[in-house]
Amino acid sequence: MRRTRGRVVDVDTLEDFDRRVAAGVRSLSGWRMRALDLTERSSALRSVEVSGALFLGCSLNLADESSVRARGAVVFPEVPGIPIDTYRTTLYTPTDLFDAADYGDSLDARTYAWSERATSRDAALAKSLHDHTIDVALAEWVAGRRLVGVMGGHGVVRGSREYADGVELGQRLSAALTVATGGGPGAMEAVNLGGYLAGRGADARERALSMLAAVPSFAPRVAAWVDAAFAVRREFPDGGDSLGIPTWHYGHEPPNPFASAIAKYFRNARREAILLEVCQAGIVFLPGSGGTVQEIFQDACENFYADESSVAPMILVGREYWTEQYPAWPLLAALAAGRPMQHHVHLVDTVQEAAELASRGT
Repeated sequence: MRRTRGRVVDVDTLEDFDRRVAAGVRSLSGWRMRALDLTERSSALRSVEVSGALFLGCSLNLADESSVRARGAVVFPEVPGIPIDTYRTTLYTPTDLFDAADYGDSLDARTYAWSERATSRDAALAKSLHDHTIDVALAEWVAGRRLVGVMGGHGVVRGSREYADGVELGQRLSAALTVATGGGPGAMEAVNLGGYLAGRGADARERALSMLAAVPSFAPRVAAWVDAAFAVRREFPDGGDSLGIPTWHYGHEPPNPFASAIAKYFRNARREAILLEVCQAGIVFLPGSGGTVQEIFQDACENFYADESSVAPMILVGREYWTEQYPAWPLLAALAAGRPMQHHVHLVDTVQEAAELASRGT
């Protein structure tokens, strides 16, 4: 059971429910119960006030469901015909999403296919409820961790210098922080791999890079790309923690299998805002194109209006890239001039410099 602000109480296990009721609670007002099997709790439900309680995907006897509704509770049943658990209580793991030998049969692929054709009101409700539960699970996961975000291009392929740089960056950052990415392929996968290899040396990094280079991209066969990643996970078991925050909005790109926790959303706008919000140690921006440029200025907007205590560092990697190829740096520097953010935006040439700055919290 977790208590959040005010009178809201999240109850995610039957043990929490039983303990609370046994302690003599008389009202469930403000309770949010998720995915509980309450079919054998008729007596408890009849003995307490339930007005203001929220039952999300709970199993109730028909008589009990009618009773709690009549007495002022709100009941959201499971939405039929969807592949995901709308009321899950934890973030996804790679094995949750890649749960079939053929990627087309996996939970990740089936959910994307469903989301593309699901246009009913029930489907919209299911997506919103799912994303809410991911919010709650993510808040629990990040508690006690200090996260640094890394943004970069999804087109970076395994075997490239850019991919190797991303892995090294992830390893270096993970010595002091927990890395978070958009959870997709390319540079995001590389950084999550670096987080997975946290605490291991350069030899392990080079071995992993060699194993992955044989399958540079998820195209044309996602299954081969995934298999290579899981081979690395078997070679180096018990990897470090890192976070991926992908979205089924870009479901044609699979999430990478190296993030230990995956907060996958349906709503991309929500996902992008959350990624910036949880990265209190700042964001490192590797070379990328349209999406990365958007993320730079979305983050810049947050920092532009923030006071000194709330500014999060921004570190752009690639002096030539960000001043000539995609000249985001001159505009960012101009925006920062005279603002509290001015001393927290940086342009560097190497991932080693970026990791040092981020670890210092500059």
